[in-house]
Amino acid sequence: MSQYSSKTAAPSPAEIEARIRLHCLPELGPRRFKKLIDAFDSASSALSAPASAWRSLGLPTACSDARRSHEVREQANGTLRWLEAPENQVLMWDSHDYPALLAELGDAPPLLFIRGDATLLERPQLAMVGSRRASKPGLDTAHNFAKHLAAGGFVITSGLALGIDGAAHQGALDVQGKTVAVLGTGLQHMYPARHRPLAADIIAKGGALVSELPLSSPPHASNFPRRNRIISGLSLGVLVVEASPSSGSLITARLAAEQGREVYAIPGSIHHPGARGCHQLIREGATLVESIEHILEALRGWQHGPATVEPPTPASHPLFELLLAAPQSSEALALSSGLPLSEVLAALTELELDGRVSCEAGRWYACPRS
Repeated sequence: MSQYSSKTAAPSPAEIEARIRLHCLPELGPRRFKKLIDAFDSASSALSAPASAWRSLGLPTACSDARRSHEVREQANGTLRWLEAPENQVLMWDSHDYPALLAELGDAPPLLFIRGDATLLERPQLAMVGSRRASKPGLDTAHNFAKHLAAGGFVITSGLALGIDGAAHQGALDVQGKTVAVLGTGLQHMYPARHRPLAADIIAKGGALVSELPLSSPPHASNFPRRNRIISGLSLGVLVVEASPSSGSLITARLAAEQGREVYAIPGSIHHPGARGCHQLIREGATLVESIEHILEALRGWQHGPATVEPPTPASHPLFELLLAAPQSSEALALSSGLPLSEVLAALTELELDGRVSCEAGRWYACPRS
């Protein structure tokens, strides 16, 4: 049971301002925030309590001293001005519209800043994560899975990072689906800069940007594992498309498992470093996913829209089957298939036009249909 499970009436404007001021304190994480509210019944009372009362709760003296600083007041005032825009809002952990799945976490964010459609956070979501340096086949796979899942009624949730995250967001947008991006920065500090147009497109097409961090928070290494727990916490399950064993995506997957969420992983070639993280997850109990149906079967009851109709499976091609086993060069394919190189090149061209294979750095990769 979440420590944040109790729902209350909407807090007063004065209490909202007080909570925002508390939230601006850098050493006051979710658990300390909750401790203060429990001890003083409100953020307003906590702000006016003597420093000795804060120390008795084991809170740092610097944290107590900072609450009355000019900087904290100005930061809170800036947040209140930001909230005047109709597309911006903040959800409190004890309000009725706080996302129920996220509220189950013991360290659920006390405040969630949202730009866009906050109601998406209560719709069935599937998280998609993976490598920032994904291969072309990995990006294609993420894009295709996101398209089918979004068309099937799921909100696609990811972290706006380069690579798999961006492909997943774009796949949802390309079928007029909905997508949520959870940031590891404040909502006024878009990161990475290359994805500012994507973030704007998410908002323009009815999606949402989400962060628990103060609005102007810059990227910091410690923010992203915190962000990952929100991605998994909002979602029914997490699909890892392509990841190395050291990828932060595996952190998201393990957090999902700890939170009782489903974990899915797409396998790849044993020769491809980006597949090893997925293989590791599968060994640890993640569901092996080869088609969209493997996910839809498990989550069928959660769909808000019609299931997508699977396209007919094209006839298998011997070169495609060889590439499913491992990426190869054109010359290696000619040797392993026994076909003339000219015939191999012609067949690869047709398979590439059909979206079934792709070439990267001189090697051909199979692109299994989602």
